[in-house]
Amino acid sequence: MDAVSAPQAEAGRVTTLELFFDLVFVFTITQLTTVLVHAPNGRGLAQVAIMLGVIWWMYGGYAWLTNFVAPDRTNRRLLLLSGMGAFLVLALSIPGAFDDSGLAFGLAYAAVIVIHTALFTRHSSGEVVRAILGVARFNGIMAVLVLAGGIVGGTAQYVLWAIACLVWVTPKVIDHTGFAIAPGHFVERHGLVVIIAIGESVVAIGIGAQGLPIDLGLVGVALLGLALSAELWWSYFGGDDARAERAMDAADPIDRPMLAIDAFGYGHWLMLLGIIAIAAALKTVIGHAGDTVGLAQALFLSGGLAAFLAGDVVFRASLRIGSGRWRAAAGVLALAAIPLGTAVAGVAQLAALVVILAGAFALERAQNTQRVAVLG
Repeated sequence: MDAVSAPQAEAGRVTTLELFFDLVFVFTITQLTTVLVHAPNGRGLAQVAIMLGVIWWMYGGYAWLTNFVAPDRTNRRLLLLSGMGAFLVLALSIPGAFDDSGLAFGLAYAAVIVIHTALFTRHSSGEVVRAILGVARFNGIMAVLVLAGGIVGGTAQYVLWAIACLVWVTPKVIDHTGFAIAPGHFVERHGLVVIIAIGESVVAIGIGAQGLPIDLGLVGVALLGLALSAELWWSYFGGDDARAERAMDAADPIDRPMLAIDAFGYGHWLMLLGIIAIAAALKTVIGHAGDTVGLAQALFLSGGLAAFLAGDVVFRASLRIGSGRWRAAAGVLALAAIPLGTAVAGVAQLAALVVILAGAFALERAQNTQRVAVLG
């Protein structure tokens, strides 16, 4: 198919209904953070990574959905609200998904998929409908695996849900020419999810400070936590979001679906996993900043930042919107700061991460200024 005959996405800018949907989705981020707080170990991390893998796939599916099928009619809005309801039930079942609420998770996930397919078929283009039906068979297999895992539990659940995550490779092997991307809407929709998710790290600061006296020590560590959250914001919204929209807009329409999968699928999964880990660590570190922290909390704090930056590098590289050299280096240095938390104090590790990321941004800015001067 050539670019001229590609089906058209119906979306303009993000609607308030979509933002409402995103607020429900981000509740899943809160719930995943809770899992990591209550199980600060490899098992908890594996659960969060697997659940985020299957959940983020279908959130992406709904972002693509409203990019194609604008929720501008009553029947479409009602279906989207139904999808929100299914996502809410799914989120409620997350803390016990590997214990006693696996079935509820699986049933809610199946409902999310069924409603998604039903809404996609509302598009006026027969080619788009054929394209989504091609994806629907993989989504159906995914739903069966998730439901079966929720029923059987135990080790089999981990295996079945991990296999379900392999759906992420299907965009590389299926025909995606029936899909189109409206760049402005698509980039804005994902940016809204990122900013709301970063808000989870700010909420974690407040939760960690609950019941503590407001003294200079608490204020200082809280501001350091906010500074780290602000740096996460800066890394994404300091210009990359606008550059991403321009890159998507400049790309050949037939290439946009794979760019979307690479940058907004794989890259954003890593970013969100990093935000979840950072938020889980902050809930502990804020309240005990002057003390050493456990290895798990130190790993989540530094490893979360490293994961976020790795996703950011994938995002930038996929769209060719900037070098990721200094950000990748900052991720490595973040991991080197783990001993500060376990041997010195949580506040020392947190301060080091803030300085490391600020240094990466400063070096990146200097490099860009030098490049502009050479070109000028």
